[in-house]
Amino acid sequence: MAYEYKVVPAPTRGKRAKGLRSSADRFANALSMVINEQAAEGWEYLRTDTLPAEERQGLTGRTTVFQNMLVFRRHAEAVEDLPESEASAALEVDAAPGSDEAAGTPALPGARKSDNRLGIKIPRLANPLRAEREKDVAAE
Repeated sequence: MAYEYKVVPAPTRGKRAKGLRSSADRFANALSMVINEQAAEGWEYLRTDTLPAEERQGLTGRTTVFQNMLVFRRHAEAVEDLPESEASAALEVDAAPGSDEAAGTPALPGARKSDNRLGIKIPRLANPLRAEREKDVAAE
């Protein structure tokens, strides 16, 4: 059975609600709200992961922080049952400009461009550095 996965950041603060007095209760409320929102869209909660991420510190320094991420999954057939507009949104790639994903290179080692299940052409984002490199290679 094939699955597709969605990763969202875990809440960092609790959400107030009537009858919730402790910070643990408020945090549990915020977490359940995120999980219930994703479940309403057909996603099944799988696990929570803590992953390292590098961030800028000052002008030139970098530091490693840890991010808590919630991992959800659903059957790949669920995308085929969605209307065309929602299905294309489910397969969109949110890539930072200049990253490998923005250049059209697959993010995962086993991923291929042909893995696009719906046959939707995903546009290649403009990358000025790549354009300059291609010009230099063509000039040689």
